[in-house]
Amino acid sequence: MLYIGNHLSSSKGFLNMGREALKLGANTFAFFTRNPRGGAARDIDPEDAKALVAFMEEHKFGKLVAHAPYTMNVCAAKENIRSFSVEMLIDDLERMEYIPGNYYNFHPGSHVGQGADVAIPMIAEAINIALKPEHHTTLLLETMAGKGSEVGRSFEEIKAIIDLVELKDKVGVCFDTCHTWDAGYNNVNDFDGVLKEFDKVIGLDRLKAVHFNDSMNVLASHKDRHQKIGEGELGLEAMKYIVTHPLLQDKPFILETPNDDEGYAKEIALIKSWSM
Repeated sequence: MLYIGNHLSSSKGFLNMGREALKLGANTFAFFTRNPRGGAARDIDPEDAKALVAFMEEHKFGKLVAHAPYTMNVCAAKENIRSFSVEMLIDDLERMEYIPGNYYNFHPGSHVGQGADVAIPMIAEAINIALKPEHHTTLLLETMAGKGSEVGRSFEEIKAIIDLVELKDKVGVCFDTCHTWDAGYNNVNDFDGVLKEFDKVIGLDRLKAVHFNDSMNVLASHKDRHQKIGEGELGLEAMKYIVTHPLLQDKPFILETPNDDEGYAKEIALIKSWSM
C-alpha cells in the first residue's frame, strides 16, 4: 500500500492535522515537533493525541514522520548550541510517546569547520543520551545534500553514525530523493544501483521513510533546492519509478515540494494514480 502525505502545521493540533491530511487525499503526514526556525514547542493535549491515534487506525494511515527543527544541531562547534540541541532531542523523543510507534526524523547536523570525523561521534553521543529502551519511536537520520558542512552527505557518513549508536534497533534512515541526487547519487539513470549501494553500506532494512522531492539542481550540485514533482532535474519518469519501486512499498512518502494545499492535493492524486 502506498502511504503518501506532506508537511502539515502542528499548531492546528494532532487530530486537525489528521483531518487535513485526509482532505488532501493523504494517508500519512509529517509535522515539525516545534517551531522549525526556533526552539519553542506547543503544549500537547493527551486527549488530542489519543484522538489522532484512533483517527489513523480508522482511516488506515501509515506511520507519521515527525521532523526536528532546523535549528537543532547536536554537533555544533559551540557548546551552548550543542547542549541546547541535545535537550531538544531528549524532549522531542519524550513528546513522541504521546503518538507511539511513529518516526522522528532529523538532520544529522553541521560540523561548522570541525570536520565530519569530529562531528559523527557527537551525533551518536546525542542519540545515545536521548534514545531510551522504553521509547516506542524510531529515530531517523536524514540523507543530506552536502551543502556547506552538513554531515550525512553520503551513505558512509550515515553508517558511521549508526555504528556508534547503542540502541541500533531504534534507528533508521529517511531517504530524501532531492538530497541524495544533489549529493551525487543518480536517482534518474541508476536508482536500482543507488538502492544496491544503500543496502551494501547501510542495509535496506534501515530505510524507513522517503522524503519525495524533485530537485532544481543538477546531479552532485550539493545545493538542496526542492522542486515540484516532475518539474525538476529528476522528472516524472524517475519519480514514478522511485515511488512504485518494489523495495520501497509500505514506506511513508512525504512531499516537501514548494506547494500550497491545492498543489499538494494534485501531487498526491498523481502519485496515487501511479500505484493503482
